[in-house]
Amino acid sequence: MSKKTNGNTSKRPLSPHLTIYKPQITSVLSISHRLTGLGLFVGALLLAWWIVFNVYGTCDCINPIIFSTFGRVFLILWTLALYYHMLNGIRHLFWDMGKGFEIKTVNKSGIIVLLGAFGLTIASWVYVTL
Repeated sequence: MSKKTNGNTSKRPLSPHLTIYKPQITSVLSISHRLTGLGLFVGALLLAWWIVFNVYGTCDCINPIIFSTFGRVFLILWTLALYYHMLNGIRHLFWDMGKGFEIKTVNKSGIIVLLGAFGLTIASWVYVTL
């Protein structure tokens, strides 16, 4: 939007949108931390709903969904979100203490969080399925 002042049109640029920025590991991890928090909330509600139906014995329509391929993928992704959110939360605790703010350390700890989340998810599901 341009604003007229004294008959002259101002040539100032508009605010840039997210699409012009190159995604960096810090911004991607920050956004995914928020999204995994939301996903964990929704997933916890769905899992609590499933447990309540199991307790009352009315889960005949839900168990086939949970034990299907879709249900298994949902549980694996929920586990990945859980570990990612937990590890990134630990990283934030270190930041709250004023440690690890150097760019090199921030990038390295972000990669460690990702690798740790994938590793813990794989280890958990290997353990559960054995």
